[in-house]
Amino acid sequence: MPELPEVEIVVRCLDQILSGRRFESAELRRQRLAPDITPKKFANRLVGAQINFVHRRGKHILFDLDNGRTLITHLRMSGRFWLLDPESSEPKFSHAVFELDDGERLVFQDQRHFGFMNVVETSRLFQAKELAKLAPEPLSEDFSDDYFRKTLKGTKRNIKALLLDQTRVCGVGNIYASEALFLAGVRPTAVSGAITKAKTVVLRESIVQVMNETLELGANIPLDRSNIGGNIYGPNSDGDWRVYGREGELCLKCRSTIKRIVQGTRSTYYCRSCQR
Repeated sequence: MPELPEVEIVVRCLDQILSGRRFESAELRRQRLAPDITPKKFANRLVGAQINFVHRRGKHILFDLDNGRTLITHLRMSGRFWLLDPESSEPKFSHAVFELDDGERLVFQDQRHFGFMNVVETSRLFQAKELAKLAPEPLSEDFSDDYFRKTLKGTKRNIKALLLDQTRVCGVGNIYASEALFLAGVRPTAVSGAITKAKTVVLRESIVQVMNETLELGANIPLDRSNIGGNIYGPNSDGDWRVYGREGELCLKCRSTIKRIVQGTRSTYYCRSCQR
């Protein structure tokens, strides 16, 4: 699942190519993609609207429209946007299709059917159920040392589970949790409330660091019309991670063996030596 930095890159690309353009039509082809709205209402709320800009909150992509509404999209596991010219065929699993004012089409493809959309009033955007309970984001000023310390203090949850809780830390997913914990030298099974104040500061900084590294990597990627903003690491790469996905390989710091454990059905990768 794309995490906050990947979604931010997608948003930047969408904003660049869509701002100022208009939806001539909007077709919801899979009802469960937008379960809170009928296909007819979905189209009626979008047709004729100009896209002012594209932004995000957490992992939610937000299309701000000039009719006072916002289209909310979550990519989930496999969602991606395509930009097609009038002659191009649509890919399989095209679950929403938007015709733009120049004849091009913006297509939302989702092979695994986990994506999500909704159209809400912009004036109440941050009260919408999708966004209302989201915590501060690591790249925001609200994600301060004081906030992070208060978030960890008093809880007996393991630190990996807490980092994945979007109501505590917004935007961190499985990959960046493992990477940040490694950078900070914190064992993923550590009790959150028992982590020292000094180590909390290091962990917060590590979370910000791993996210900024990806943003820097994706800053100049070329536009891929079949996966807008999605090929940050190139079409055949899963990223050069310090620990994530490297079970059985040698730690880049101490040359110990990287271990994998399962926490809440998710794989966690760490170094026993570096993360004491």
